[in-house]
Amino acid sequence: MKYQYIISTILGSSILFGALNACTPNKTILEQVKNSGELRVLTRNAATSYYDAPNGPTGLEYDLTKKFAEYLGVELKLRTPNSLNDILADISNGNAHVAAAGLTITKEREKLVKFSVPYQYITQQLIYKSGNTRPKNIFDAKGHLEVIANSSHAERLVKLKSKNQNLHWYESNTEDNLELMHLVSEEIIDYTIGDSNEIALNMRFYPKIRVAFNVSKPQPLAWAFPNSIDSSLINEANKFILALQKSGELDSIIRRHYGHVDNYDYTGTKTFLRHVSKRLPRYKNQFETAATKNNLDWRLLAAVAYQESHWNQHAVSPTGVRGLMMLTRATAKHLGVRKRTDPIQSIRGGALYIRKLLDKIPSDITEPDRTWMALASYNVGYGHLRDAQIITKKRGGNPNKWIDVKESLPLLRKRRWYKKTRYGYARGTEPVHYVENIRSYYDILAWHQETQLEQKIDPSKLAIVSPVL
Repeated sequence: MKYQYIISTILGSSILFGALNACTPNKTILEQVKNSGELRVLTRNAATSYYDAPNGPTGLEYDLTKKFAEYLGVELKLRTPNSLNDILADISNGNAHVAAAGLTITKEREKLVKFSVPYQYITQQLIYKSGNTRPKNIFDAKGHLEVIANSSHAERLVKLKSKNQNLHWYESNTEDNLELMHLVSEEIIDYTIGDSNEIALNMRFYPKIRVAFNVSKPQPLAWAFPNSIDSSLINEANKFILALQKSGELDSIIRRHYGHVDNYDYTGTKTFLRHVSKRLPRYKNQFETAATKNNLDWRLLAAVAYQESHWNQHAVSPTGVRGLMMLTRATAKHLGVRKRTDPIQSIRGGALYIRKLLDKIPSDITEPDRTWMALASYNVGYGHLRDAQIITKKRGGNPNKWIDVKESLPLLRKRRWYKKTRYGYARGTEPVHYVENIRSYYDILAWHQETQLEQKIDPSKLAIVSPVL
């Protein structure tokens, strides 16, 4: 384990806080935060923590720290260091007030920082690719096992190795466990370990990934604070978290970010066909009318609606968008949609929005690339699409071709790329899957319309990766 660098910073932390207290001998850290008017928080760009969505900043850690800042009556100031190691070093050095980055409480980390009361519990899990032999336990996992360096997963493996010296693994300097999941999916490595919350969110992007077993018992996630004698701020944070727990608001926030994972099966063949038969007839006329008015193919409009809501007019996402076309409140208002759960209004609004996005795409981008890029911007936002096009050009690709842009979109979750962009971090893998799923649904709807067949459709037609242009 490479904690030597972090441990060496503890002395600096005590000196820094001693200096701060010397400057303001009668003021606690909590008072200093309130007097300065800002809460300085370290976090990480990740789906489970903080990222910039089309509606603005979101993520569990963002929502919680934003509420904490409001509770204190100050502004939230976020910073995203390069790595987990940097987050731990910075907070132990007193370079921020709080580190909120999905940090598991471990014995090694407790030597460096103070932890708040837990706000969530996770379990470490080993994942492998479906079709390969499922290992029974960690010592049965023969092959290439790779985890993030200095992570709680690496700590857990060190502890397990004390029971069996034949346990071996590699440690990666990657910033995101999603990257290791991708390597497992592509069979570049055999196994990785992740936290159950991250795996639950990301498995839908890699449908061939499976959980083999739990590597740990439930472990607490908590905020980290500098190891200072002054406990005024951490005490206030504990009061805040416990109040959220008691009121049920904490559980509601967690469900908003994670509760949808098991409820949406966007690529299920049987589910799709059942909905074509049972749900589509209710809305088909509205799709056709709205599509005609906006010069769209009704089957494309219907495919977008299915990807968004499974043709459920009462659908609500974890970020608060709702209705058949899953419009945000701001977008609905801009489009003149007063009631998002009204299917006619939602379909009309969604069709108009797609038309506006299509018209926004530069004229030198031709079909079908024009449509795929408009749909990607429907999902991730036009600004992030433009960032991906710029990255595509820098990498020698054609920014006007979806086949090239879709290779660059996932790079928006990698710091070395997004730090150079205007709009920053985005879950760039998601719009790629989003567009490919819609293409698949469109193909099936077109086939269904022509043949009126509702059974014996090749399941590969609904694969998450459809044929490229």
